[in-house]
Amino acid sequence: MSYTDSLSQDGYYDAMVAYCNEGFDLVYAPGGEYTDAVLQVAEEYPDVAFALLNGSEDTPADAVNGNVTSLLPDAEQIGWIAGALAGLMSETGTIAFIGGMELTTTLQKYTGFCEAASYVAEQEGNTITALDAVYANSYDDSSKGIEFANAMIEQGADVFFGDASAVDSGARQAIDEYNTAQGEVTVYDIAQPADYLGQNECIIGSQVTDNSSLIALCFTAIEEGTFGGEVLYGNLQNGVLYAGELSDLVPEDVQEKYADYIQQMIDETFMQ
Repeated sequence: MSYTDSLSQDGYYDAMVAYCNEGFDLVYAPGGEYTDAVLQVAEEYPDVAFALLNGSEDTPADAVNGNVTSLLPDAEQIGWIAGALAGLMSETGTIAFIGGMELTTTLQKYTGFCEAASYVAEQEGNTITALDAVYANSYDDSSKGIEFANAMIEQGADVFFGDASAVDSGARQAIDEYNTAQGEVTVYDIAQPADYLGQNECIIGSQVTDNSSLIALCFTAIEEGTFGGEVLYGNLQNGVLYAGELSDLVPEDVQEKYADYIQQMIDETFMQ
């Protein structure tokens, strides 16, 4: 097993070709932005399996050798997990979303985030306004996150959610600096796709995606000779998605309400 990190988009193809030439028989690409490079390399290396996280539902059919599988966490549910917490925790009634690129899955996360926050706030007798999503057109430009977060705080946003990797880290830096200047934590961030509680003071919770369980399904399919040409879905129901630990900044009664909303999502009764 080997991995490469901190890749820019112009390095995707070369990194995957290098793995193929070294004899690896499964290449895992961690995002829909890898789609074009995966399809190109998969065509050149028909005996190598390619697993594409957040690949579209159509991508496997576009692979001429049938050696690509899309791993697709339920983007709407990802947004719900964050949105329910935002709806419970926002004091200003304004929430914000920062995206890396305007991908279909990112748009679905934003939509789910907004609708869940609005629904939960309404159940609590409040209203929520979601600012328009902003996109950095990058996953590694933390300065964009700082810029976006400062601007959105000025517009009243007090709960953030993002889908932009290092850009999100920049946003959290800006939020922490704002809270420090205020002398208390009044602006929050909800992290993803791992449990980042404690990484920044502003993080009050996380939406967690267990990618390892999706990759394990790929291993099994390869061993059974059935890999390629399909979409493997991950959601709250099969345990690929779940809510992470909550900060002490979230009051106990709010934590209980949040747990109840998450259970509703699992039971498929949320917003019904």
